[in-house]
Amino acid sequence: MDHYLQHLAAERRLSPHTVAAYQRDLDNLSRLTAGKPLAELTVTDIRGAVVKLRSQSLAATSVARQLSSWRGFYAFACRRLGYASNPCIGLRPPKAAKPLPDILSPDACAQLLGGNAPETSDDALAARDRAMFELFYSSGLRLSELAGLDLDDVDLRSGEAQVTGKGRKTRIVPVGRQALAAVAAWLPQRLPLVRDNTLALFVSQRGSRLSPRSVQLRLDRWALQAGLGQYVHPHMLRHAFATHVLQSSGDLRAVQEMLGHASISTTQVYTHLDWQHLAKVYDQAHPRARKKS
Repeated sequence: MDHYLQHLAAERRLSPHTVAAYQRDLDNLSRLTAGKPLAELTVTDIRGAVVKLRSQSLAATSVARQLSSWRGFYAFACRRLGYASNPCIGLRPPKAAKPLPDILSPDACAQLLGGNAPETSDDALAARDRAMFELFYSSGLRLSELAGLDLDDVDLRSGEAQVTGKGRKTRIVPVGRQALAAVAAWLPQRLPLVRDNTLALFVSQRGSRLSPRSVQLRLDRWALQAGLGQYVHPHMLRHAFATHVLQSSGDLRAVQEMLGHASISTTQVYTHLDWQHLAKVYDQAHPRARKKS
């Protein structure tokens, strides 16, 4: 197991949180199989472990994730550790409905980003927060990607940002006009806060890189101040970016590239959201579909 975890961290360059999740899944496999050595597990053992997981009333997605972790370990072990076979081959994960992500409407995004900042005595915080949330919506960033941005990652002249995503893969994303203006307004406010010559684009009041949790808390305050009346998390701005760009352009492949999705099947969820929008318009507009008042 140690060899595999080192492989995930050093060769696949997965984040510490992801590596820890793989370790938990493999530890759980050992518990479910009464500590039987991983090299001796059979298809029957793995199938029994899956049955035990289902009996714990776990969501189908959780069971599928653990089975995927186990399958990945055995694929590595067969290639690199001399295991004879992969006991996970042929086992299908339970089917799970794919819930559509929560998004904000264009009006809600305008209300969130166009309103006043939460009351604070520090103009620097207001400038920083506006720049962060404009970047979320402008470029479809993940929370970890935004928190990991360095000063040189955003090019105000070209209107682009270099983002480090999952697996430490980098991509270039466009940055919109309002987001560029917000970042430009934040940079002079950033200078007095910086400590220890940190390269982070977004820093806390103490001058260190702003943590993802702090970004979430600040967004909570902004949503409350804007009066949206709903819980808003950073990923909702990423979902809103993808949905609104897709509705306007219809270019699924471009949205995939900007989001940094490895597979277009992951991006296709936004076509379902777009269909919901079209269906709503149809129900409201078509003479044969309108409901009687």
